[in-house]
Amino acid sequence: MTRPSLRINLGLDRFSGLYLWALFIIIFGIWTPKLFLAMDTVHSIASAQAITGMLGIAVLIPLTCGTYDLSVGATVNISAVLAGSLQTKEHLGMWPAILVALGTAVVIGLANGFFVVVLGINSFIATLGMATVVGAFQEIAVNNTQPNPPTGKLWNDLAQYQVGGFQVVVFFLVAVVLIAWWVLDHTPVGRYLYAIGGNREAARLAGVRVGKWTWASLLASSTICGIAGVLYSSLNGPSLTFGSALLLPAFAAAFLGSTQLTPGRFNVWGTVIAVFVLATGVQGLQFVTGVQWLSDMFNGVALLAAVGFAVWRQKTRKAKLDRAPATALTDPGPPSEGTELGAVTDTAATPAPLR
Repeated sequence: MTRPSLRINLGLDRFSGLYLWALFIIIFGIWTPKLFLAMDTVHSIASAQAITGMLGIAVLIPLTCGTYDLSVGATVNISAVLAGSLQTKEHLGMWPAILVALGTAVVIGLANGFFVVVLGINSFIATLGMATVVGAFQEIAVNNTQPNPPTGKLWNDLAQYQVGGFQVVVFFLVAVVLIAWWVLDHTPVGRYLYAIGGNREAARLAGVRVGKWTWASLLASSTICGIAGVLYSSLNGPSLTFGSALLLPAFAAAFLGSTQLTPGRFNVWGTVIAVFVLATGVQGLQFVTGVQWLSDMFNGVALLAAVGFAVWRQKTRKAKLDRAPATALTDPGPPSEGTELGAVTDTAATPAPLR
């Protein structure tokens, strides 16, 4: 009788992001301890990445059902601009201005859903076109001039009020993350979205209303962008161009997050981990080198690496299935404890080209 070999599983396939995060902290903590290990740096990274984290969740929700939303950058931008400019140019009250900004984001989500679900336009094309339309509307609304930021204390405290040293925008991120995690992982809505992303036609045949939930995912995405835009405007003032710069980090976080915790499956906590791992690496390198272009390069490399890993994982899984004995394919054995009929257990990290 042979003795089974002892294998130590460090969880590199699920927790590589956490290991990388710890490595960054150790390296840069030794390299620049006075700057990197200061609590001011922790507070700064948390506040600066709160909006990026919200956009990561915004793009994650449609991705779970195989749909791209490339309008998130334009949506967060116009929400920020409207929330600020309506107060300074039109002398609208803070709350009415916020409602208009959020309402605009909701309309964008509804329009995206109409183009994708009703007209059947590919989501990549539809939301990319919507981004350009929103950008043009923004130029018309503000006459392509930088609006002055509102100066009221209540407006500034909306995102900048400090709790325990952290700006309150960080707690808004926590709220968005918890709600998204609960919906995607603990409600039928999440199961429907993952089922659509796993196999659209199979989900339709199983009775899932594919069009309805695809539309809902785009609406949720734009609504989160509206909230993030209002908070960004309160935090930094309205800007005409910041949204496009957040598009790549948001997608990089979502795809890199799909390699964490539940590899091959878009998930909320993996996305959050990816946001702060990337931000920590960028901040450390900026302290060491002093250059500011590292963020785009870091996020671009992370996105390529994450998508490349997802494709490699899909090919490896397919190769294993092709090599599996016929008996293994015809006799799956009894279901594991806790498995629901029709539940989706593994969704590919790279969405299929769905409508």
